[in-house]
Amino acid sequence: MIYNCFSQKPIHLVICGLACICSLAGCSSPADYKVDADEQVYNIIDEKWKEEFGTKANYKISDTTPTPNDIQVEKSIPSSGVLTLPHAVALATDCNRAYQLEKELLYTMALDLRLTRHEFETRFFSGGREGYGKEGDTEGIGGEADFGFDRLLANGTRIGTRVGIAWFRVLTGDISGGLASILGATVTRPLLRGSNREVVMENLTQAERNTLYQVRSFNRFRKTFVVSIISEYYRVLELADIAENAKGNCRTLDWLCERVEKLAAVGRVPKEELERVRQDALRALDLYIQAEKDYKQALDEFKIDLGLPTTAEFRLDENELKALSFSEMAYPDFDESEAIEIALVERLDLANSGDAIADAERKILVAADGLRGELNLFVGVDATSLSSSSELSGVGALDDDFTADRNRLSPLRRLRDNNPLRSFRDESEIGIDLELPLDRVLEQNIYRKALITLSWRHREYEEMTDWVTLEVRRAYRDLIEAAERHRVQLENLELAKKRLKDTYLLLQYGRASSRRVLNAQDDLFDAQNAATEALVGYTIATLNFFRDTGVLQVRPDGMWQTAKIVDKKPLPADLPVAESLFVLGTIENQLETGEFIDIETTKTESPKYDNQ
Repeated sequence: MIYNCFSQKPIHLVICGLACICSLAGCSSPADYKVDADEQVYNIIDEKWKEEFGTKANYKISDTTPTPNDIQVEKSIPSSGVLTLPHAVALATDCNRAYQLEKELLYTMALDLRLTRHEFETRFFSGGREGYGKEGDTEGIGGEADFGFDRLLANGTRIGTRVGIAWFRVLTGDISGGLASILGATVTRPLLRGSNREVVMENLTQAERNTLYQVRSFNRFRKTFVVSIISEYYRVLELADIAENAKGNCRTLDWLCERVEKLAAVGRVPKEELERVRQDALRALDLYIQAEKDYKQALDEFKIDLGLPTTAEFRLDENELKALSFSEMAYPDFDESEAIEIALVERLDLANSGDAIADAERKILVAADGLRGELNLFVGVDATSLSSSSELSGVGALDDDFTADRNRLSPLRRLRDNNPLRSFRDESEIGIDLELPLDRVLEQNIYRKALITLSWRHREYEEMTDWVTLEVRRAYRDLIEAAERHRVQLENLELAKKRLKDTYLLLQYGRASSRRVLNAQDDLFDAQNAATEALVGYTIATLNFFRDTGVLQVRPDGMWQTAKIVDKKPLPADLPVAESLFVLGTIENQLETGEFIDIETTKTESPKYDNQ
């Protein structure tokens, strides 16, 4: 009997319609949805990205198609085993986990905006059902298929329409089934609460601004990120240089121990001085072991920053440190007050804080609107057209509770309970819904909090302005101090080198004890380390200054440059440029060039030195 029912032509039409709906619903694969989401998101980000934020590169998440400007870097270490600074920055930009997270936060914020925009777009829906139902002695099978849309307008008006087809076939009972078409439409227009365009659009406005804020935050992060990677690179190089200095210190003390042993053998120095030299040589070896451990530990930690496994084997390019010594150090061509003025304009995080005040002002408007009463105008039509052979006055396939539908977010999306035995009826209505503002305690609290939040935002902006000013002043002072300290340490290194050579000559001629030579060597070792630290400190202070003033820009390759508003010039006369830390040489090199005099080959008379 049921088979015969499905042999009827109207049933075939309904089934075909349902099949078409199902096939359309499944025509897009998950991959298609992903591609569409990526396209929508990056169109939004492109809209929000302004030229002054920086180069639009290296901002797409890892499973999307990169832009032509994005870094394409091999994640393997070069065959030479040396990782240059540009390669390290490129690796970090491509692999660093924190950087990847920032890109994903930017993506998800734009994705949220896409959903909020969709609330104001025409949203289509379609579906269908089939089922069996029984009410008393009547039972049957039926189905429906429908299609429609709803849309929210900027003035708060909500519109929805639906068209559909329904059928019912009686299995038992004294009534007949048949085919029906359904047309429904609703319009709801707020006249008081929720009628202000700014209030209705507030969620969209805030979502738009949140995406802009995230674009700014991402570009601010890029500036701090490149400074942190470059700074860490130079810090590791500094520790490598300290370890190398410690190694040279060991060699020098070993060499000195051999010379003092010869002097002690001929009675030129007491044996207790030889023991002291040996003790200092052991202490130097201990310092070297510690320095080597610190360097390797720092290198392993740097590998994590690069997004590489700690088991990766490579060394940093020591020529990068030498290049700092030979390069002309740059100095900003403006004073502290000018730097502060530029920072207050260029800092992207400060711009976000300032715009948060405007957000808080809008929230007050929204909260004030919530205090008003509700007055909504509504119009609705729900019509059913029966075929000539239908007798569906008592049964049907759709739930047509129109009054309940009007209060839903999507009024015409019917609730389906898989029971086709529901009554059909034509229905239309027009009227007004009124709600007086008799109970507004919740809205009152929201309004009061919105006023307080505005005060918070003003104070937060003022505080952040003070912090930005403080950061620039501190960075400026650090830069001046680092430059002066660099000059001082270079002079100190030259003096330490000369002092060691002079005290060793005094030792050869019996005019000085080995203690003075050891003290001179210790001072030379400290001066070498201090000079390297000052050089690296000056470079990092320069980067920090440009970062804190906001003029540092990130290039597509991940490296940095300053904005056009910053003109660089050589340091003034009171802050001379360093020549090199590496042309000074070590004790061992001086020995090889014959600068020191071997006691076994010296035949000249001893010069007149003060033996103090």
